[in-house]
Amino acid sequence: MPNLKSSKKAMRKTRTATVRNRAQRAAVRTALKKAREADATPESRVAAVSVLDRAARKGLIHRNTAARYKSKLARAK
Repeated sequence: MPNLKSSKKAMRKTRTATVRNRAQRAAVRTALKKAREADATPESRVAAVSVLDRAARKGLIHRNTAARYKSKLARAK
């Protein structure tokens, strides 16, 4: 358990960010899973690309990782 005030605040911020990142990461995984399904609609693929772009912009995933996922989705069409 931290003793310094700044360390306590850092721990609170980390806990908040962890919860937020976990939810966003789950949303990315869900969007990719829906886009990869055999009966996936073009709208689901567009939605997945949008979610990937947003995640990369926010720093949740690296931009090259997002580009790789998007490329893989485009090739799967």
